[in-house]
Amino acid sequence: MTDPATAARLVNELVDLMHLEALGEDRFRARSEDIGTPAVFGGQVLGQALVAASHTVGAERPVHSMHAYFLLPGEHAPIEYAVDRVRDGRSFTTRHVVARQRERIIFEMSASFQTVDEGVEHQLAMPEAAAPEGLASELDQRRALGDRLPERWRNAALAPHGIEYRRVERDDLLTPTPRPAHTALWLRAIAPLPDDPVVHRALLAYASDHGLLRAAMLPHGLSFMSGRVRPASLDHAMWFHRDFRMDDWLLYVIDSPSAGGARGLCRGSLFTRDGRLVASAAQEGMLRVLPEGSPLAGAGGAAPI
Repeated sequence: MTDPATAARLVNELVDLMHLEALGEDRFRARSEDIGTPAVFGGQVLGQALVAASHTVGAERPVHSMHAYFLLPGEHAPIEYAVDRVRDGRSFTTRHVVARQRERIIFEMSASFQTVDEGVEHQLAMPEAAAPEGLASELDQRRALGDRLPERWRNAALAPHGIEYRRVERDDLLTPTPRPAHTALWLRAIAPLPDDPVVHRALLAYASDHGLLRAAMLPHGLSFMSGRVRPASLDHAMWFHRDFRMDDWLLYVIDSPSAGGARGLCRGSLFTRDGRLVASAAQEGMLRVLPEGSPLAGAGGAAPI
């Protein structure tokens, strides 16, 4: 378990990662973190782009949806975000964000914001799941692999992080048993966050990219850590339904309704511990499986998800 001082430092580093330097004319610059993957983590770009769009909208209009495309792999280097104020209506505001590195567009996103209004209410019921307190963290699961953990993962994959993930199912991280394309995990920031709702939504966008594509691998007994799968996020959508805090446990329930054509589609629902559905996510990703013995196997890979 991470000690309180270290936990606070790691969470502050994540909050700082979402801090953007204003360049003028609705343009911003942000730094990148290196979590040990060949390209910058897609969740980082999702969160930063959402912050950039939010900086051009008043606090009285929170984001309710975002739709993004990952166009090129990002480098572990600063990223510039340019926001286009597409529309400011009576109830809805639309923003378009483009992310660039070295004059190349690597990512684009549209986000919609809305005034707080009253209306009909219903939601999907939260499924039963084991409580997070009785589950091992993914970090502890990776540490338990010992010498079985591939060498390329032994630095970043064993370092503590500001967001903790605990899988409800106890799969083998390297050679999971094939099973239906359904999974669930708990997630939260490991120390208190500022009260700013933009920070909580940006960090949930960040975390929503973790574990989502894994559901498409489950029926095939494959793992991203094996080195045989070359994944890449292609697009990502989120809908924010209700208020929440990222420093409280959230249950991420994920399924994959289809895979084919070297792509997998995955969907996720995020619930608070008391059963409120606070957000939904969907992502399609490239999933290329390399043959056994391929010289490219083990050469790359995604985040340890």
